[in-house]
Amino acid sequence: MKQMLVSYTAYEIWANERLLTVIRSLSPEQQQQEIVSSFPSLYKTCLHIWDASFIWWQRVHQAAQIVVPSLSFHPTMDEVAQELLEQNQQWLAWIEHATEADLVKELPYTTMKGDAFVQPVRFIIQHLANHGTYHRGQLVTMLRQLGVEKIPVTDYIAFTRNGS
Repeated sequence: MKQMLVSYTAYEIWANERLLTVIRSLSPEQQQQEIVSSFPSLYKTCLHIWDASFIWWQRVHQAAQIVVPSLSFHPTMDEVAQELLEQNQQWLAWIEHATEADLVKELPYTTMKGDAFVQPVRFIIQHLANHGTYHRGQLVTMLRQLGVEKIPVTDYIAFTRNGS
């Protein structure tokens, strides 16, 4: 189980780096341009991915109060990309050093809506990988709508083909 979670988290870094490189190469106007999707721009979608990762990080580490990055300050796209990739690296380092007991530990948490749940940490890590993949798919569609033609492949199978 641990090796699978390490692989998914390393994949998350690889896929995010590939798409963020393309997104960062666009003008600020393109990054902020409104496009119909779950979140109305490339920027806001990337910010959401980072918010979610950071919120779950705080929950897993049982922070007394949850800080939502997008509510604390208004970063540039470069800052969002840097912070998201740093957060991805933190997850990877934590999982690599986690014990099996850490990963199956039942974690009580409260959602942003105030609902209380208890779930194993491994489910949260699996959720983050799935969540990132879902929103990267949206980013690809948004990039195509902006006329970007060179979009890197971010499929997990492509990641594994490199021996990762």
